[in-house]
Amino acid sequence: MHSITQEELLQYMYGETSIEKTVAIKAALQTDWSLREQYNLLVAAQQNLEKVTLAPRKQAIDFIMNYASKQVKECTEQ
Repeated sequence: MHSITQEELLQYMYGETSIEKTVAIKAALQTDWSLREQYNLLVAAQQNLEKVTLAPRKQAIDFIMNYASKQVKECTEQ
């Protein structure tokens, strides 16, 4: 039996596998407990990643805005 790699599982999760590969992975997930466990961990990780929100610190934004303000002031004075 062909072993399914983690990369192939990720492709399957995102719907990027061929029809043949999708059928093979679905069949393997039904019979291979270890593979199903690995797939479930990948799905859980994907769901956690979707919850992450990134935003810059207020201090970083203030620094950028102050710098930009100084640059505009210097350009208009010249």
